[in-house]
Amino acid sequence: MDLVDKGAMLPLMEEFYTIQGEGFHKGTAAYFVRIGGCDVGCHWCDVKESWNAETHPPTAIEHILSNSKKYSDTIVITGGEPLTWDMGPLTQGLKAQGQHIHIETSGAYPLTGVWDWICLSPKKNKLPVGDIYQKAHELKMIVYNKHDFIFAEEQAAKVSKDCMLYLQPEWSVREKVTPLIVEYVMKHPKWKVSLQTHKYLNIP
Repeated sequence: MDLVDKGAMLPLMEEFYTIQGEGFHKGTAAYFVRIGGCDVGCHWCDVKESWNAETHPPTAIEHILSNSKKYSDTIVITGGEPLTWDMGPLTQGLKAQGQHIHIETSGAYPLTGVWDWICLSPKKNKLPVGDIYQKAHELKMIVYNKHDFIFAEEQAAKVSKDCMLYLQPEWSVREKVTPLIVEYVMKHPKWKVSLQTHKYLNIP
């Protein structure tokens, strides 16, 4: 576990080359690295199998580096909650390969690593910590019910003025909440609509 604690190994759940489906970079090719381990506990999470890090074998970051450079210049680190672990060694290795590095995070743990794009998606049960609000390039708020609009505004008040703001329907209730999001964005045009387009395209 010492190597995992130092970020030299990470509990790798899966890695795959696909099209980014959400947010600002939707429609672009990227290599996704999904890191296991998350204690944020969103009841609607669509990758609950990522929560228990012990079910995902510690993998040397050299393996991730070697695989990633075969596919894409853009690497997306996701989870789980990747900031559970020290992202410094992995991101430094990716940078040394000349790659652009994105992270998708709840911000529930301190920000580590070197990032070209930070997608912050705060959750009510474990709020972001540290200075990630001011460093985020994109705020992606998941809308499951009407109260989530209030939470979204509370979170938007904490990010920088240059941070892009997205409202995304939770997939299982998309038919109910998408019209609410459309109406909300038309009334509050600082927000944009984000859809999980990869699910409509039936790709990972």
